[in-house]
Amino acid sequence: MDPDAVAKAFVEHYYSTFDANRAGLANLYQDASMLTFEGQKIQGSQNIVAKLTSLPFQQCQHSITTVDCQPSGPAGGMLVFVSGNLQLAGEQHALKFSQMFHLMPTPQGSFYVLNDIFRLNYA
Repeated sequence: MDPDAVAKAFVEHYYSTFDANRAGLANLYQDASMLTFEGQKIQGSQNIVAKLTSLPFQQCQHSITTVDCQPSGPAGGMLVFVSGNLQLAGEQHALKFSQMFHLMPTPQGSFYVLNDIFRLNYA
């Protein structure tokens, strides 16, 4: 298993799902998962998806600039750090963002998001 390939595939799946159907992200999180969104901590798959689907915009497009990953711990986890641009419908300028995922393996051989930290980058 190539960690860079797994990270790249995860990132493509996550952001294409976010842009098309945020509710579809529910299966990437579990009850123990935590999202910190602009400093606000949210725990559990249902609560995380409720937060993401309640964001004050309907349409957006992520464009990814960088993806960095590292193996994390003996359980086979992975840290994935993403930076990029977020274009909101009707807005002239894209917002810059950074997001960190801590992915953990599932018994089925895939990964779920244990930790997710999102920040807009203001310059």
